[in-house]
Amino acid sequence: MSPVRILVLMGSESDRPVMQKGVDVLVDAGIDVEVIVSSAHRDPVRTADLAASAEEKGFSVIICGAGLSAALPGVVAAHTSLPVIGVPLDSSPLKGVDALYSTVQMPGGIPVATMTIGKAGAKNAALFAIQILSRKKPELVERLKKYRSEMKEAILSIEL
Repeated sequence: MSPVRILVLMGSESDRPVMQKGVDVLVDAGIDVEVIVSSAHRDPVRTADLAASAEEKGFSVIICGAGLSAALPGVVAAHTSLPVIGVPLDSSPLKGVDALYSTVQMPGGIPVATMTIGKAGAKNAALFAIQILSRKKPELVERLKKYRSEMKEAILSIEL
C-alpha cells in the first residue's frame, strides 16, 4: 500500500510554531508530511509550481497556513485539484480575523476548506485531512477513533 502523504505549506517561517500543531497530529497518525515555506506574494511562481506538481509527487491533501491577506490557500487551490485546507493565522493586528475572511471567501469553483484561526485550526486541519483520507485508507479510521478516545480519557482524568 502506498504511503499517505500530506503537503503542509506556510507563507513564512514565523508560521511554523502554529502549523507544527497540525504536523504533530499527522506524524502521530503515521502520515508522511512534507513542510515547505512558500509565499503566495513573495514567490508566486514557486508556490504555483508546488501546487501544480503536488499530486504527481504523491500528495493527497494540501494544508496551507497563512496570515494577513491569507492568499496562500486560494493560490494553491487555483493550481491543483487536490483538497486544500486553509488555516488562518493570527499574525496581524486583527488577530487573524482578516486571514479568516480571506480564506473563507473563495469564489465559487475554487474551494478551500477553512478551519478556525491559529493552533486549533492547524490541529483541526490535520484531523480533517485524516478524515478525508480515511475514506480510502480504513486504517486511518482506527487512528481517528484512538485519538478521540485519548482526548476523552485526558479530560476524564483531570481532577476537579
